[in-house]
Amino acid sequence: MTAERSVLDDVRRLLRWAVAVLVVTLVVALVAVVGSLRLLTAGADAETIADARRWNEVLFLAVGLLVLVAAGLGWYAWRVVQRQVTVPLARLAAEVRAASTGEHAHEIPRVGAGEVAALSDDVETMRRELVAQVADAREAHAEVEHAHEQLREQAAELERSNRDLEQFAYVASHDLQEPLRKVASFTQLLQKRYGDRLDDRADQYIAFAVDGAHRMQRLIQDLLSFSRVGRSGAPPQDVPLEEVLAHVLGDLADRIAEQQAEVTHDPLPVVRGEPGLLTMLLRNVVGNALKFARPGEVPRVHLTAARTAGQSGPEWELACADNGIGIDPQYAERVFVIFQRLHPKEVYTGTGIGLALVKRVVEHHGGRVWIDPEATVGTTVRWTLPAGA
Repeated sequence: MTAERSVLDDVRRLLRWAVAVLVVTLVVALVAVVGSLRLLTAGADAETIADARRWNEVLFLAVGLLVLVAAGLGWYAWRVVQRQVTVPLARLAAEVRAASTGEHAHEIPRVGAGEVAALSDDVETMRRELVAQVADAREAHAEVEHAHEQLREQAAELERSNRDLEQFAYVASHDLQEPLRKVASFTQLLQKRYGDRLDDRADQYIAFAVDGAHRMQRLIQDLLSFSRVGRSGAPPQDVPLEEVLAHVLGDLADRIAEQQAEVTHDPLPVVRGEPGLLTMLLRNVVGNALKFARPGEVPRVHLTAARTAGQSGPEWELACADNGIGIDPQYAERVFVIFQRLHPKEVYTGTGIGLALVKRVVEHHGGRVWIDPEATVGTTVRWTLPAGA
């Protein structure tokens, strides 16, 4: 403690006085008893008895005085405890109750002395810290509410954007494709009817126009597929990839026969997802492997699957490896961006949406997709899907 006298010091001082009084009482009583015994043993005459009586009177008087002194010390100790402990603690308790029942700004004054005063200072320090923490919590709550309000606004904006996207998909699937079909059809009719009157350059221009219309139709169809991923609302279900791959290979049968390609696979698992999207995924992965074959070599495509432990549960890591032209590691991320082409359209056909669509489907199922950097021949595309039951 400081130079200020503490309650413990006062209590210790009173105890010392009480001990001193008890010692004096014992000494006086012992002296009186010894004196009485000495007088009585000298002879039991009247004078001796009178002396012993006087010693006893002195003893009673001394003990009485000491009892009064002890009583006074006890009363004084009680007053000290009441004045320095009981009353200040009661006042401190009242101040704490006032501060804890909503009046958080109510300052707790310094009450009492010594340890009680130090306790009141500590309580006031704690109150200030709690008030600061409450203010911080309210500020954080206000920030969270503001963030929630922004999220609600963004969600509303996203909903409006989705409605616009749906409207765009409707327009693209009906209003845009119909004029393109007419352009291609009438251009071909023009060539058929007046082909004998046109020169080679005119035939070339007509071919360009028809090819452009067809490519625009394919681009619109791919964009529609890209925009519809995850918008069917169908609940996920167990999908056997063996059956999905068989369906995909049936669709690609003509191309496989034309290229004399070899498409093999290990036993494929049952995964959790949407059958239509998973069919689209495998069709694009296998189709890309066939498209980017190495000139002069028979295309070989092989699919594998391995069960792994994902962050959100068991999953399957699948891979599609080919012996094609491969992908430069510096473009390993770029190939998954929509409309990003690494080769001219005159060399390899397509709209540049295939792998972007694969990534969108995989991420919709909670997985990830990447190009295996350790592949030494061709390209190996790896992706993860949640495991089925």
